[in-house]
Amino acid sequence: MNDLTAGNPPMALDLKGITKAYNRGSSAQVDVLRGVDLSLQPGEVVALVAPSGAGKSTLLHIAGLLDTPDAGSLSIAGQEVTGLGEGSRTRLRRRDIGFIYQFHHLLPEFTAAENIILPQLADGTRPKEAEQRARELLDLVGLSARAAHRPAELSGGEQQRVAFCRALANRPSVLLADEPTGNLDPGTSDQVFEVLMELVRSSGLAALIATHNLDLAARMDRMLRLEQGKLLQIS
Repeated sequence: MNDLTAGNPPMALDLKGITKAYNRGSSAQVDVLRGVDLSLQPGEVVALVAPSGAGKSTLLHIAGLLDTPDAGSLSIAGQEVTGLGEGSRTRLRRRDIGFIYQFHHLLPEFTAAENIILPQLADGTRPKEAEQRARELLDLVGLSARAAHRPAELSGGEQQRVAFCRALANRPSVLLADEPTGNLDPGTSDQVFEVLMELVRSSGLAALIATHNLDLAARMDRMLRLEQGKLLQIS
């Protein structure tokens, strides 16, 4: 009996037996992921810690449908992704996955509100609804007064908060974040992390957050370490 027939919600993200290898040079093969299993429940916030080069970005890219594994299966919000065509993967990625990176990657020619509106329009949301959603999210992160400002007019912490709003604009099932506070000073990092946690908790989505900051990682629901291609639960 699967999760749906049992009356339980499906896993927000479910990876089973994920492997990924890259060729280095003419003969050397690097096994980056070796049978990774990872499940996230709706509302769960999980920290992913790993040394540089361990493959955390590869894992995030596979989970976010930006890359494909060599073997294994992947489902998002109960939908099996393995075997989907690129068009279907793109639609699923746009609607069910939110991305946050170390650098905000906001479009410099657009305002804070417009940066949040654009991904909604791409998903077919009507302009008025997209604008309302953008303003609601900016209000949640305390940036209502900055809606008409362009990224260059915002502080680093404000830019990253706008990036958080953009990631949540289409109400995704899964949030994937790669060092979301890594480009901020410690004080701003802590404040922005609190905003992120409040957004995630209030939205009820699952979040996988890669970070080198063990203090921040300890404040999440559990902590996983990627080591030699395997995931180990450390708390």
